[in-house]
Amino acid sequence: MAEQTDDRLVVVVEAFLTHVRSARGLSEQTVRAYASDLEQLVAFADDRGIATLDGVGLELLRDWLWEADQRGLARSTIARRSSSVRAFTRWASESGVLPTDPGARLRAPKSAAHLPRVVGSDQVRVLLDGLASRASGDDPVALRDLAVVELLYATAIRVGELVGIDLTAVDRSRLTVRVLGKGGRERVVPFGVPARDALETWTSRGRPVLAARAAARTDAAVSSAGAGAGAGAGRSPAEAGRPRIAAAGTGPDGALFLGDRGGRLGTRGVYRIVARVLEDLPGEGPSGPHTFRHTAATHLLDGGADLRAVQELLGHASLGTTQIYTHVSSARLREVYRTAHPRA
Repeated sequence: MAEQTDDRLVVVVEAFLTHVRSARGLSEQTVRAYASDLEQLVAFADDRGIATLDGVGLELLRDWLWEADQRGLARSTIARRSSSVRAFTRWASESGVLPTDPGARLRAPKSAAHLPRVVGSDQVRVLLDGLASRASGDDPVALRDLAVVELLYATAIRVGELVGIDLTAVDRSRLTVRVLGKGGRERVVPFGVPARDALETWTSRGRPVLAARAAARTDAAVSSAGAGAGAGAGRSPAEAGRPRIAAAGTGPDGALFLGDRGGRLGTRGVYRIVARVLEDLPGEGPSGPHTFRHTAATHLLDGGADLRAVQELLGHASLGTTQIYTHVSSARLREVYRTAHPRA
């Protein structure tokens, strides 16, 4: 890292965010969380007349977390804030910007160990049958939604991993997909025949329709922009008659899943898809894509899968993270016991 000479807190925070974006391979979601939390810290310090890094000590950090607790923020939010600021002060200390690391002694309440929401196998079957029925009419959005949910449930991948998949990452003969997980770790995840069938139908009949929408919008924009300079300005006669294609990685040309307007499907789009699918489902809890990740992991363990194998499938760095699904399975087992055993 270049020597940090400006010790204004807001400037040092920005330098830290630049570092984690470029050097640590963190997901964009994690970087956004760091940015949001540290923005709150900068505002809190500024309210107390502290504008430079040397004013950030353990007492200020404790006051910041205590104030968040008094405002009634969730323990998980406070724990995340503590993690964000400890990463920041550790970097500042290791980089020589701070002489010591005040965050090393910071403690925050542990996040409550909520069991993740799990959809029953019969309910999953009903949901997927409903999606398949809607997709039978060749509506490209319905075909995509079926493929998205089938792949989420079949692979238990994260939403960020799903939207990053390119067409070339899917091996339909081996029934595997290559995904890029947290920390830039790549892994190959298997999926089943129903997911393969949904993907094949989507890529052959649904995806081309949505890709054409993006191409038409791009070509219309090019035509509009070039109207003042003459049609096809800057292009050869042969090129002028062909629609332009968006750059790889941002447009539809490489993406497996496309949004309604033809660009790469984003995380918000997946959340909307899953929310629609789960909205009529009985039970409480989150209704985002992680529900299918939790559900798939629990169903694998219920079916006798080895915990280490599930850890590998989920891309967890620690086995302890995977073990929460054993608690889910145990909780379901206790519920079955209480309702079925005559002497429960």
